[in-house]
Amino acid sequence: MIEKYKNFFSNRSDSKGLTLLILLISLSVMEIFLLLSYIPWRTVIKRELEKELIFRGNQYVEAIRIYQMKNPGRFPSKLEELLENKCIRKLYKDPVSEDGEWDIIVPSMLTGSGGERGAVQKIVIIPHKLIKKYPQPIQIIGVVSSSPEKSFKIYCGGETYNKWFFYYGRKCEIIPSYEYFKPK
Repeated sequence: MIEKYKNFFSNRSDSKGLTLLILLISLSVMEIFLLLSYIPWRTVIKRELEKELIFRGNQYVEAIRIYQMKNPGRFPSKLEELLENKCIRKLYKDPVSEDGEWDIIVPSMLTGSGGERGAVQKIVIIPHKLIKKYPQPIQIIGVVSSSPEKSFKIYCGGETYNKWFFYYGRKCEIIPSYEYFKPK
């Protein structure tokens, strides 16, 4: 029975054209499947980056806590101090921002009254490009991503990466008020 079809294709003068047509259709079908699988992979990669952002942000929170234990009443003035004092293994880059730089969180001079003792209710975010222009001595209490991109996950009330605050004393139930530092 196979011989019957084999002879049908081999005896025809246009069999090369038919083979080419079958090859083109097969490639088109494979291309469609590849395009359909691209979208879920992009989602998987973005979710993995979000997990990495949470891990790295929490590494800085833990490093600042250790720094506080070693230096009571003080906070680091730059992230490198965490590395110098052996509070963190390495300085992690922001996995979701283009340049990999974190914006810095410092406590506001005007902290809210009430609430739990030690909980920061108002924070100031200093963009990494403006750190040298900040007029007061910097006391870093945390980091935040500089990426304004919308996230899949909502982390402690933040729907964009630049609202995922990682700072010492943070409680997810309390959403702090914040302001961005703007030089005068």
